[in-house]
Amino acid sequence: MMRPIGEMQAGILDAMPLLDEVRVDFDGAIGSVLSRPVDARENLPGFDNAAVDGFAVVSSDVAEIPVELDVVDDIAAGCIPAAVVTTGTASRIMTGAPVPAGADAIIPVEDVEIPGEDRVRILVSGSPGDNIRPAGGSVREGDRVFDAGLRLEATHVSVLASMGIRPLVRRRPIVAIMSTGDELVPPSTAVLDPGLIRDSNRTLIKGRLAELGAEVLDLGIVPDDAAAFGSALDEAVAHADAIVTSGGVSMGAYDVVKMTLRERGTVEFLRVAMQPGKPLGFGAVDGVPFFGLPGNPVSVFVSFEQFVRPALLSMMGAERLFRDRVPGILDDGVTTNPEKTVFVRVTTDRGPDGVWHARRSGGQSSNVLSALAFADALAVVPVGTGRVEPGGSIELEMMRWPEARTREEALGAR
Repeated sequence: MMRPIGEMQAGILDAMPLLDEVRVDFDGAIGSVLSRPVDARENLPGFDNAAVDGFAVVSSDVAEIPVELDVVDDIAAGCIPAAVVTTGTASRIMTGAPVPAGADAIIPVEDVEIPGEDRVRILVSGSPGDNIRPAGGSVREGDRVFDAGLRLEATHVSVLASMGIRPLVRRRPIVAIMSTGDELVPPSTAVLDPGLIRDSNRTLIKGRLAELGAEVLDLGIVPDDAAAFGSALDEAVAHADAIVTSGGVSMGAYDVVKMTLRERGTVEFLRVAMQPGKPLGFGAVDGVPFFGLPGNPVSVFVSFEQFVRPALLSMMGAERLFRDRVPGILDDGVTTNPEKTVFVRVTTDRGPDGVWHARRSGGQSSNVLSALAFADALAVVPVGTGRVEPGGSIELEMMRWPEARTREEALGAR
């Protein structure tokens, strides 16, 4: 009996532990997930400052223009104003410098003339607040800046840096990976002997883990040998937060992965109602979550996206776990197995009407990596459909977009 994909995803997420909380420096924060909300401890900016290079004035002085004013100060960024601006005077000011007392507007330098060293002719009128960035205009003291569960991007971290707040996050997961099978050789192998294939799965998995900011413990290629696989498992359990293998989870007679794991851990080998990626091993080995992915590379990719990626994000405490999905049109149509959720590799573009259009990016067999390389989305054909006619509606999972859906949005209440 095949397990529905949503049921499988929910069960995996239920089993995921939370990683420890750590405080990180700004350079190491990108890609981490906030474990606690961040509230502002001060106004940002902390003082009224100039938004442009120009002259700080009393706005009533420049209601009628042109007008000439005496220049009483020259204020660079980082300097404290030395003079108060009063009626009939102005201070030269640089972008970011504190607005002097008395001034309530900044006239840009391109809108003035300099008739003399200590004189300025204003050519445009101004109003109170013009070209002034007020204290607290970005963030006010006490404001909630970010909620817990946010995966930090460079823009988020720059805000934290501007406030001097080193964030508390869940530490990055250490993920042990290995490819299994006597038929595998390193990808650097120049000439293949008959029956051998280059291992591309670890390269693929490492790339997906790098996107998440996970640390990788690469255990290499493990042959079809119970002792070798058991030794690799021992190293993984000793050092990793999760284990991801590829190969050895289908119905083959020589699958030492299943044989070994039956003797230790709580790993189940299941059939999920999805294509590609039907076979899946999941459970724990000595308490460490274990994901046994299929051997075909496209199956590895789809299984990683649907199961491993959301699970690792959950361990990191992320609120959003799943890639975004958008409605679209499948221009070339497709016939699928109605008993499964089928993921079709497609390329997409957005028409002038704002509608997303998709076309198959190549052959759809689970070993055709080239179609995956050219794809930017997965067209999701749900169970019970079987056929999408050319021009038919389809849901598109945008596999190069960041995660956007929460567990509830993706799976509903479970």
